[in-house]
Amino acid sequence: MKAVRFHEVGGPEVLRYEDVEVPTPGAGEVRVRVAGSAFNAADNGMRGGFLPIPVVLPHVPGYDVSGTVDALGEGVEGGLRVGDAVIGFLPMERDGGAAEHVIAPAEALVPAPTTVPLADAAGLPSVALTAWQALFDDGRLTAGQRVLVNGAGGVVGKYAVALAKRAGVHVVATASPRSRAAVEAAGADEVVDHTTTDLLGAVQQQVDVLLNLAPIEPDRFAALVALVRDGGRVVSTTAFMATPGDDDRGVTAATVFVLPNRERLTQLVSLVDSGELHVEVTRRIPLTELPALHAEAAAGGVAGKVVVLPA
Repeated sequence: MKAVRFHEVGGPEVLRYEDVEVPTPGAGEVRVRVAGSAFNAADNGMRGGFLPIPVVLPHVPGYDVSGTVDALGEGVEGGLRVGDAVIGFLPMERDGGAAEHVIAPAEALVPAPTTVPLADAAGLPSVALTAWQALFDDGRLTAGQRVLVNGAGGVVGKYAVALAKRAGVHVVATASPRSRAAVEAAGADEVVDHTTTDLLGAVQQQVDVLLNLAPIEPDRFAALVALVRDGGRVVSTTAFMATPGDDDRGVTAATVFVLPNRERLTQLVSLVDSGELHVEVTRRIPLTELPALHAEAAAGGVAGKVVVLPA
């Protein structure tokens, strides 16, 4: 089969499009014929060697995957059968979906949504799980509360807005003019244009949770904590810097490190199929162009969600 792998960490040039033996599933594992894999910033970090995930080299990137089950290992439970359409958030240290086939732990896979193309469904798992975990596990949001989503124009941000709004939360979001319409469509009650407006002055009522999804200077981040009520929470996905809180006011801080959760991913699929959640796919590229995509990411970032197609 064809796959993209890196045999050493380094720049995008270490990625190779090459022939690899078709893998065989072990006990409790499933082989998936890949329909699509999603590019995430962490793929760039693992390839570059500056994200501390203990991958075994050579490594196939692409831990978000969709496809069709085509072989089962011994002892596979959970109702999976050959021919099932599935999606999964794979263990990040294991080979991913930038290949024609991938081996996945059975517990990492759930039935794919039926209302979007199977390849596009690869764009859902880790980003939607991140949004859910940030809002409800780390943020502990409940109906009737208020959340400020800083950086709502990104992929995780739009999922966060939609999930919070569905849960009965009042959503204040920051966005640029380019992403404002999409953030409003996701369900934001208030949108602040961060390119022209001072957020500290624009938010008139304190929030229960501040969710930061954007690159931000530490001093600026600390200042935004004033927008959180006493006893509220600050949650952030910016793992490269500490998340600020305010001990004097009981404002606690949490940094999100997305975790697999089969039950939650199944719920997210249901929300897609019911029309309550939109799977965002900005671009689709062939597997042969994955090294170029990594080069784009290394040079300044990749906007939106890109799905990689093996064929």
